[in-house]
Amino acid sequence: MSGVTKFRNNVKVSERHGAGEWLTERVLLVALLPLGLWVASTGFTLAGAGYDAVMAWFANPLNAGLMAITAVVFFGYLSLAWKVVLEDYVPNAGTRGLLVVLMNIVFVVLAAASVFFIVRLALGSAPLPAGFGA
Repeated sequence: MSGVTKFRNNVKVSERHGAGEWLTERVLLVALLPLGLWVASTGFTLAGAGYDAVMAWFANPLNAGLMAITAVVFFGYLSLAWKVVLEDYVPNAGTRGLLVVLMNIVFVVLAAASVFFIVRLALGSAPLPAGFGA
């Protein structure tokens, strides 16, 4: 049935495009909601806690694992959300494609850096190299 344009309520129906992204966005959002609540409650719990208490919290493999999963899911969701924004508001296909690739690279780097620092904290090493920070 190629070559035949389908319409529903006078609106062109797109075939096999976007359904997978839509489902992925929804799955990531459903995962992100409880993880986000967990991160917020953790932030309130650890607010005002000392360095040793925070390091002990990160030393728990469950906490570190959930935090790493949260970071990956968060940046995955952001990547899809920005792709939709760019597709909607950047008219030039070449520019849009380049921006999508650049945004994906940025979000992969941010997710990898997040997991790297979470693992460093979980293993008990300092989050920053010596000489940086307090």
